[in-house]
Amino acid sequence: MAPSATCPLHSMASVSRALRPRPRLAAPRLGTSLFEGCGLRVGCSVPAYGSAATEKADWGLAIAPSPATTLVPVVRSRQIFCKAEANISSNLPASEPTGASQYEKIVELLTTLFPVWVILGTVIGIYKPSMVTWLETDLFTVGLGFLMLSMGLTLTFEDFRRCLRNPWTVGVGFLAQYLIKPMLGYAIALTLKLSAPLATGLILVSCCPGGQASNVATYISKGNVALSVLMTTCSTIGAIAMTPLLTKLLAGQLVPVDAAGLAISTFQVVLVPTIVGVLAHEYFPKFTERIISITPLIGVILTTLLCASPIGQVAEVLKTQGAQLILPVALLHAVAFALGYWISKWSSFGESTSRTISIECGMQSSALGFLLAQKHFTNPLVAVPSAVSVVCMALGGSALAVFWRNRGLPADDKDDFKE
Repeated sequence: MAPSATCPLHSMASVSRALRPRPRLAAPRLGTSLFEGCGLRVGCSVPAYGSAATEKADWGLAIAPSPATTLVPVVRSRQIFCKAEANISSNLPASEPTGASQYEKIVELLTTLFPVWVILGTVIGIYKPSMVTWLETDLFTVGLGFLMLSMGLTLTFEDFRRCLRNPWTVGVGFLAQYLIKPMLGYAIALTLKLSAPLATGLILVSCCPGGQASNVATYISKGNVALSVLMTTCSTIGAIAMTPLLTKLLAGQLVPVDAAGLAISTFQVVLVPTIVGVLAHEYFPKFTERIISITPLIGVILTTLLCASPIGQVAEVLKTQGAQLILPVALLHAVAFALGYWISKWSSFGESTSRTISIECGMQSSALGFLLAQKHFTNPLVAVPSAVSVVCMALGGSALAVFWRNRGLPADDKDDFKE
């Protein structure tokens, strides 16, 4: 019968017997067991007897020949060959994660069905516009403000500090959003020889910041959601200056552009609600934590409405000129997705980060572009590319996210977003 192993602290008599000089015993065959009887993790194993003569005898282990033999380290040449690590807490059984509640699972399911809601809203907007056109300019502004507020509720001041601690990772996405995308929109408008109002609308939407829909798509694609939120936050803040400046620079030669009006509207609709959300999270954390679980679903619902309403308001134009508008807008988003991904790969980012930057580059707040076009341009055709972009952006981004989700991430994917 093999001797049993107990913790060295259980019996001082056993310790005394084990440390007495005795002839060297053959070394036991070592396995991978851990002795955890008294809250100590011991880095050696239960001996297995039988063919010990074939093993090396230099393990420094002594076996006390008593019914309750204790395995202890033998000190030779003032070295301890088998160390015990006091780690009581690590030996306690880990508490199993409490699964998400049924309510949270339903919210997550409804959130991941985002592309389905967009398609449904698009169909309603085209064939039953009266069901969604009630969301006109003033209510549209309120809806977009609530969308920005729901994003702000998920942020803290620490998130902004993380932006400063990760300038390169966030900066690449910012440059892709406000350098590559606007130049791409300008090049497509000139290459396809769009009319001045449609070209201006395409340039305007290409200069808009990232939207909350990109955060949902990043979550579905198994990208870096924290990075996505930070990039959306940075581009949202930058939109106050970058959107009117770039629109004036690239489209000012086509139609008159009220850069100051664009900046004021962007500040009111985007930045103010975001800051209110951040302050609410900072100073009313208990209240915020209660509602934060449903903010993704609120974002999906509002985004769906903000997709359907523009489509409904320009439904007649889409029925007559939709074909010629779909190509430039779809090309804008497809190329932006591809460039965002490959620029990230060229910058030696991992797969998760590359997916995130790709989605951020390809998806932006087209609803903001639609609102700005309505408020600051007299020609209604300027708003049409933004309305088409809402659908192309949402469907293209969500389809890409589902593709990546099914593909999975490499096992050795690099973590580029470090604290």
